[in-house]
Amino acid sequence: MTEEPLPESLSTEINAVLDEAGIKTDRRLVMRMMRTAVLLGEDGTDRLDLKIASAALAEMRDAFRLFAPFDGVPKVTVFGSARTRQDDPLYVQARKVAEALAADGWMVVTGAGPGIMQAAAEGAGPALSLGVSIRLPFEEKANSLVAGSDHVVAMKYFFTRKLMLIKESIGFICLPGGFGTLDEMFELLTLQQTGKAEPTPIVLLDEPGGTFWNGLKRFIDEDLAPTGVISEGDFDRVVITDSVESAAAVIAGFWRNYDSLRWVGDTLVLRLRAEPTDSEIEQLNERFAGMLAGGRIERTAPRSPEVADDDVLHLPRLALHLDQRQVGNLFRLIGAINSLDSAPAL
Repeated sequence: MTEEPLPESLSTEINAVLDEAGIKTDRRLVMRMMRTAVLLGEDGTDRLDLKIASAALAEMRDAFRLFAPFDGVPKVTVFGSARTRQDDPLYVQARKVAEALAADGWMVVTGAGPGIMQAAAEGAGPALSLGVSIRLPFEEKANSLVAGSDHVVAMKYFFTRKLMLIKESIGFICLPGGFGTLDEMFELLTLQQTGKAEPTPIVLLDEPGGTFWNGLKRFIDEDLAPTGVISEGDFDRVVITDSVESAAAVIAGFWRNYDSLRWVGDTLVLRLRAEPTDSEIEQLNERFAGMLAGGRIERTAPRSPEVADDDVLHLPRLALHLDQRQVGNLFRLIGAINSLDSAPAL
């Protein structure tokens, strides 16, 4: 994207404002946001559009500040209906799975409303709960567990709320719900399928013996996949279960050996917790050759950009040239890496 130039005098004034504010870190990005704001005014942008842009930026700042003290703490977001009653088996499931993950050191992020959201917050407890609520004229207000605390932020727009519910977490659990829950679940799948988000575990948790998510799977298998609008196996990236124990194990197990990834040019670098053997790397090459644009999956030392950023340099790495059309299938490769005999014990 080419940046439109501003008059030199205006750029000088913006720099002076940044100097006075003492902004040095990531100064170019702050400068870019200020330039964009000026250009929006210069464009004669409609007042309503300016209000949307201004409110969205302010809401994101509030949310960034909410999450900042907990950087580095693993987080799981729990989605589900605001209308689920406390005597519903799904409410119990949400509370129990949040309690299990919190016991392993996870923070639980919710939409801060009633129903499933309140159940998950109860399970995690106030200290390990974070809420991103939405201001609505009906139905949803921050639940009593987080209302008035410094662990909740309120949003006007669904798109900013959904961004923050997804951005900060490395695991997701969806319980049955309505349009909002399905929207959030399909957003997760879209981001994974298109490679716009890094692979993360997604669990669809039902009540014991429940059929909600299996019904959705039938629709996907029988009506979506056969028409070609999605690829066969696209829904395999999620785990459907009615077991709290299995749900918690899937979330933790995804990070058993896999740590993170980074693109360095056209090379994908996977950072692992344990060094794979030569035999295991050979097995990965045999199994996933179809995902490669060329070459092989190989060990690698940290690449120069990783070194410059001091980016988890102590971890072993695998490098590969991924066929970009296969980016949605990375979860399969990660699953295989987590299953290697050399992987750390759970």
